[in-house]
Amino acid sequence: MTKIRLYLDEDSIKNSLVVALRNAGVDVITAAEANKLSCTDEEQLIWATQDDRVIYSFNTADFCRLHVLYMAEDRNHAGIVLSKQRYSVGEQLRGVLSLIDAISAEEMRNQQVFLGTYIRGE
Repeated sequence: MTKIRLYLDEDSIKNSLVVALRNAGVDVITAAEANKLSCTDEEQLIWATQDDRVIYSFNTADFCRLHVLYMAEDRNHAGIVLSKQRYSVGEQLRGVLSLIDAISAEEMRNQQVFLGTYIRGE
């Protein structure tokens, strides 16, 4: 069972979250670190999948659309985690850690999950 590795797109990059995730032992890379700033959402999803990383984003509408498109076209992705911007860094950290404890990288493949489920059971 492989642990989820994360890719934070440019909408979700917050340095304090990245530091907190790394301090908790999470393998995380940002769009800036991957030189993917200004790439389309689909380009970012493709890159994340090629690097076996689950994408983490606040961009719910576009990534929901991409997930539906990928499933309709029988295309694979490493997984999508969608979060609301209103969550604090602490809430996001707790949610991500709960998700990583509950689901393996293999189980995340082609899945779209909402972080709120792992924060407050929303």
